[in-house]
Amino acid sequence: QVQLVESGGGLVQAGGSLRLSCAASGRSFSTYAMGWFRQAPGKEREFVAGISWNGGSTAYADSVKGRFTISRDNAKNTVYLQMKSLKPEDMAVYYCARTKPGLTRVRVLPSKYDYWGQGTQVTVSS
Repeated sequence: QVQLVESGGGLVQAGGSLRLSCAASGRSFSTYAMGWFRQAPGKEREFVAGISWNGGSTAYADSVKGRFTISRDNAKNTVYLQMKSLKPEDMAVYYCARTKPGLTRVRVLPSKYDYWGQGTQVTVSS
């Protein structure tokens, strides 16, 4: 059974930074692409960033390009999301997710992911 556990969320002032972590249990972590999504109250879950199985390819939502950086450490079964220059509109619950078997490249659609973490709240004060 795969478990994804996010951490690192919290309250930060606009312009500040946070680093989210997602620790994965189970084997074969390094063979899957991973993604970060977020969901604000009353809104649909949206893609934030994704990374291929070996970290060689990444993708970002336009709204976070240049401010967020996704990375992974396959030796630690962990994927990270470094967030800088945070804005009030970044406030949401952030989820990490693992792609379905066989998907090693970055995927944007939530339907391409089969395991999700419980989420971590990011609150940005203006």
